[in-house]
Amino acid sequence: MANNIEVKELLDAGVHFGHLTRRWDPNMAPYIYMERNGIHIINLYKTAAKIKESSEALKKIAASGRKILFVATKKQAKEIVAEKAAKANQPYITERWPGGMLTNFVTIRKAVKKMAAIDRMKKDGTFNTLSKKERLQVDRLRAKLEKNLGSISDMTRLPGALFVVDITREHIAVKEAQKLNIPIFAMVDTNSDPRQVDYLIPANDDASKSIDKVMTYVSDAIIEGLSERKATKDTPKESAEAKPEVVKAETPAKVEAPVKAETEVKAAPAKAEAPAKTETEVKAAPVEPIAEEPVVSEATKQEEE
Repeated sequence: MANNIEVKELLDAGVHFGHLTRRWDPNMAPYIYMERNGIHIINLYKTAAKIKESSEALKKIAASGRKILFVATKKQAKEIVAEKAAKANQPYITERWPGGMLTNFVTIRKAVKKMAAIDRMKKDGTFNTLSKKERLQVDRLRAKLEKNLGSISDMTRLPGALFVVDITREHIAVKEAQKLNIPIFAMVDTNSDPRQVDYLIPANDDASKSIDKVMTYVSDAIIEGLSERKATKDTPKESAEAKPEVVKAETPAKVEAPVKAETEVKAAPAKAEAPAKTETEVKAAPVEPIAEEPVVSEATKQEEE
């Protein structure tokens, strides 16, 4: 895995071999360890650190659900990149880079749809109604599209990142990615300018063993990111299924509580009838002194007589 990068494995794969000293780029000086027999030797400790850094970034991009487009058209890298990218379920370009692949992505998608239309013609029988010459032309067009664009048929939008092997050879792809602000990951040899990429891996980009070793670390990191994305997708489903059970258990208890409170509130005014009796007693109280007045008046009349 990308977390367990052994410098000895990189050494055995020949990742440390650079280009001739007369063909070097001065901007690669921080990553060059020494010169031997007219060839620059790359510092593998820095290579291991950069592989780990790039792998972590690629892992996050893969976990977010975005695609990573691999680009490698040189002979010794074609099969290796195609195999590793297919293993990680990512698009790749190993034939000629089609101009405007990123900047004119709408037109590229039309070419991919044309390939799908030809497949539909073969399924519904329309293809058999064509003449022999027309069928031959359609087959040739289909084979050409499959060779150049077959690996990106599932890429419905611009990629989240670009991984390039040999940025000097793939300078058109690098320029298009820079124009669209797409992050660029690349294997950079001593004859290339590392300032053109966002995440560089100083390594020998000419030997098949070196490319295979670096691509193994990168593809493993992407696969790990995809597995994490799948795991996070499964957990919300389980929690969503458990929520309705909790709601059903709580709702009856909450509904019964206010009903009981209303009955108690209605029963409370019945106790308020007591003040009504006291009012009648208060009204009856002043009647007694009124009844005493004639009694007093009769006694005084008798005394006067």
